[in-house]
Amino acid sequence: MRCMLCESLSFAHICSTCQTTFLTPSIYKRKILNNIEVISFYKYSEIKNLLHTKHTDLGFYIYSILAKNSLLKFASEFEFEYPVASVAIDDHVKSGYSHTAILNKSLSCKYIKPKVNKLRANNRVSYSGKSREFRLLNPRNFELKNFKEKNVILVDDIITTGFTLNQAVQAIELNNKEVLFCLTLVDVSFV
Repeated sequence: MRCMLCESLSFAHICSTCQTTFLTPSIYKRKILNNIEVISFYKYSEIKNLLHTKHTDLGFYIYSILAKNSLLKFASEFEFEYPVASVAIDDHVKSGYSHTAILNKSLSCKYIKPKVNKLRANNRVSYSGKSREFRLLNPRNFELKNFKEKNVILVDDIITTGFTLNQAVQAIELNNKEVLFCLTLVDVSFV
């Protein structure tokens, strides 16, 4: 097959040279509700065309590559006193896979235990491209299923307004768990 970025022959959808050149992550930080830190790895402008594969068959492979180059590296350097849970925002399967589940699974390490199907939206409305007012009028109404870990790392693909992450944090805290921080692939606020 050919690399999506440089069109050279490759065993992966994005060749190793392009992954090193274009997909080496940086760290971007901002704070949301209750002063919780959100750590992101890319600017939206850097990988927006790759993100647009999310609801296609190709998206599975692209999100796996992005997760390997960012969240997997993060997990390999993460240390904590004891294991914590990582929970994906609404890891519901669409188009044959869940992009947030791919990201969450890549965090598996000694100190991070990814949880599956733990935080689900009762309102499945899409926020993609929608205004802040639309988001406020259509809350996700997250439901958290129980798991043993008290501390949580929240995982999503994109942060725009922070509204989805804020709702997820509130749902987690209502269940007597603490969000240590959030991880996203992309922060739209960085240009």
